[in-house]
Amino acid sequence: MPRYYFNTRIGDELISDPEGEVLRNPDRAWEMARAMIQEILKTEGAEGALLNAVIEVTDDEGEIVLEFPFVEAIIDMPNRSMTRH
Repeated sequence: MPRYYFNTRIGDELISDPEGEVLRNPDRAWEMARAMIQEILKTEGAEGALLNAVIEVTDDEGEIVLEFPFVEAIIDMPNRSMTRH
């Protein structure tokens, strides 16, 4: 099975994932990227630079398989109000 690396880009900064995850296909990598972003947003909050961050999933050759913007994960977050009260 292929290995996927979940690198986080915040502005010009790239935080590399040196270990990666062995997953069966890019669809599973997409699911994992979404779950990672949702967990980060729960713990760090959905504000500021994180809303402009992107997880870049790459393969063993360093090719980008998919890009998942953090802001897109907010739409899927359960029990998340889009407005503040």
